[in-house]
Amino acid sequence: MLRRLRETGPIVLVPLAWTFATAAHLDMLALRTVRIAHLVMVTIIAAFTVLSWRDMDGGVLLAWRRVLVAGFFLTALGLAGLLTDPLTTPLLTLTVAGWMVVPGVALGYTGRHVDRYPRVYTVGGAVSVLGAAAYLAGVLAPVSALVFVGLVLTNVGQTAGIVAAVYS
Repeated sequence: MLRRLRETGPIVLVPLAWTFATAAHLDMLALRTVRIAHLVMVTIIAAFTVLSWRDMDGGVLLAWRRVLVAGFFLTALGLAGLLTDPLTTPLLTLTVAGWMVVPGVALGYTGRHVDRYPRVYTVGGAVSVLGAAAYLAGVLAPVSALVFVGLVLTNVGQTAGIVAAVYS
């Protein structure tokens, strides 16, 4: 059962995480809730990585193991930012943008190395990275509509990729 959960769980967790991030950016969540969620995500990512480490020794899965390791540190940085000065820290922007770009690049890589649904991965990766560009432009401008568009694009792109992975 644990193996099946590891194989299919991300199909729920990926869109849930981006929906949660979007809600946080729209100030729909209390800071305490976002802090707790980051702590939970750090724990889930660590557990998933440790439990799946041997299954991800080569090929495309090795790229995704690297995404998990990078994601662990990105999420921990976000947690550190939330615990220090959540309103001004660049750690939160780095966390969100990192989670947009790193899996986006891995989706593009996956699309070049698989036979099933390669376009879904490639387009999903491109949409995720495009989301990062929109998000960063929105943060720097600041234009909240661009931030929102970036979060939604990334959610769509990465969700498409994880759906393709689960159903391959």
